[in-house]
Amino acid sequence: MDLGLAGRTALITGASAGIGAAVAESLAAEGVHLHLAARGKERLDEVAARLTAAYSVIVATHPVDLRDGAELQRLADSATPDILVNNAGDIPAGTLESIDEATWRRAWDLKVFGYIDLTRSVYAGMKDRGRGVIINIIGSAGERPKAGYIAGGSGNAALMAFTRALGGQSWRDGIRVLGINPGPVATERFTTLLETNEDFRTLAADFPFARPAHPSEIADAATFLASDRSAYTTGTILTIDGGITAS
Repeated sequence: MDLGLAGRTALITGASAGIGAAVAESLAAEGVHLHLAARGKERLDEVAARLTAAYSVIVATHPVDLRDGAELQRLADSATPDILVNNAGDIPAGTLESIDEATWRRAWDLKVFGYIDLTRSVYAGMKDRGRGVIINIIGSAGERPKAGYIAGGSGNAALMAFTRALGGQSWRDGIRVLGINPGPVATERFTTLLETNEDFRTLAADFPFARPAHPSEIADAATFLASDRSAYTTGTILTIDGGITAS
């Protein structure tokens, strides 16, 4: 299926590994030029080199700490994307008692306020051009928040509300805003937990289809949502968790 994305430009955060790198590859396969942002320059450059060799697209890398407002604004000023994929985040697990104020704020500065602030900066240019798509990779913990992941579940729930509120009106500016809520995904973090945490291995044994999602399954959904094949979709959130939330 030709998604009609060739020649467009996307900005993807958290693009050096996991879901972000998979989204970059899925979009590159459709002929989308890329701006890839993450903190680690070396890994970003590795992803860029691989995608440039495999696909006829232009790939720029941006080592950046999205917690820093000045760096975030420089990133927004360096690209004029047709598609923004907010994906960077590392909110730790823990209860209200175990996550102190500094840890909570640092986590939200990257994922919650990072998504909001970068969206604000990119949205203005999209509005001027009368077109654009913003996809927030959020997380299914926002649908079923638990005390043991209170900062993450609360942050995801906030981003779900943000996505729906903005996406419900953004069509007036020619912009679509959507979210994806992945459940368990086979990223490096997941693999590390599987290898080192016995409780997590027990939990993982009960996953739907006896496995986590592949990053490409999240990425391909994001690519479809970014395309004109999904042109009537905004203000909504797609959950990809094998049915965990529904059950």
